[in-house]
Amino acid sequence: MTYCAIDFGTSNSAVALPDGLRMRLAPVEGDATTLPTAVFFNTDENEQSYGRAALEAYIDGFDGRLMRSMKSILGSPLADNVTDLGDGSAIKYTDVITLFLQHLKQKAQAVAPEPLTRAVLGRPVFFVDDDPRADRMAQQQLEACAHAVGFREIHFQFEPIAAAFDYEARLTQEGLVLVADIGGGTSDFSLVRVGPERARHLDRKSDVLAHHGVHVAGTDFDRRVELATILRQLGYQALDPQGREVPNRVYFDLATWHLINTVYTPKRVGELQLMRHLYVDPRHHDRLMRVVDRRLGHALTAHAEEAKIDVSAGGATEIDMEEIQEALRVAFDEQQLIEAGKEETRRIVEAALETVKRAGVAAADVGAIYFTGGTTGLRFLSDALAAAFPAAQPVFGDRLASVATGLGIYAQRVFD
Repeated sequence: MTYCAIDFGTSNSAVALPDGLRMRLAPVEGDATTLPTAVFFNTDENEQSYGRAALEAYIDGFDGRLMRSMKSILGSPLADNVTDLGDGSAIKYTDVITLFLQHLKQKAQAVAPEPLTRAVLGRPVFFVDDDPRADRMAQQQLEACAHAVGFREIHFQFEPIAAAFDYEARLTQEGLVLVADIGGGTSDFSLVRVGPERARHLDRKSDVLAHHGVHVAGTDFDRRVELATILRQLGYQALDPQGREVPNRVYFDLATWHLINTVYTPKRVGELQLMRHLYVDPRHHDRLMRVVDRRLGHALTAHAEEAKIDVSAGGATEIDMEEIQEALRVAFDEQQLIEAGKEETRRIVEAALETVKRAGVAAADVGAIYFTGGTTGLRFLSDALAAAFPAAQPVFGDRLASVATGLGIYAQRVFD
């Protein structure tokens, strides 16, 4: 019997396996060692697909239900609720997570020499902000899902600590590092003492000086981008004949992955149809109804994410909305992204400063900031964090694989 380490991420996931004296990432979709955290329930063909295949099946227009960002529901009232799959059947949200973990395990098992029965799983510093009870519940729910797929022995490690292990493997001397793990759903920070001598110890609790995090990350920036650009073309913040903003709930729901499908219910569609008289510009209502009728909500959210990535290093792009209206395009650049996400940036930087404050350490004493997680690819965000710690050296790990690699290092220490 062997073991693995699983990074079940909000946006992407990965599995590390022992390979002699090292850990390696398992191929989980073709040759790729990371898998988008997505499941598509294809009601046309009565099957499920995962990762890139799930996104492609959805975009190709098959009927069904696309689920993303499942991790974000852990610890929330939604976790034990059921969700409609569009064909009259329903499934619990936690069962969707179980299916996804089962798929990851099967992919890893295909290249593992022995049955996988032991696992280290990553977890954010806080699944749920400011609610210890809900946070404990979230870990228990994830552990139950892991047991359900056949893991008998399960250990958890904080994701930013795992990233610190990956960073520590490169060091030749002791240092104080602030690990910034900013993914799709959470921004987690840990202040950690690291070094080659400390790496020899399994229990590193005393080296972790502080943890802190906020439930703000990549999908929140996507949401802001969509509201600031795409959804304005559908009437977001448009005025009615009396000069008041049209009701905005539908736009916030369309910009939130797990709420998009609620817009497509017959009751909601009927309500939206009756709102036409509220729009001074009837094109806004026409576009909105086209999105609802054609179920384009997830596609629009994907456009927002793509635009964010396209401009994240200082570029500019056009968001193509051809599926809604011929030749409809929206210009977008990094400055608009910075403006759209300024509140999220502020909260993330404040969380980083609070982490160091809780450790009783001055910001000037932090020797390095280790960036990991997909959202650290946003230049303005990493710049803002670096500016808050001017004496710290910015160090960039593998945005999508550092946590999985570090979890693998921890798994070796636990199981070998």
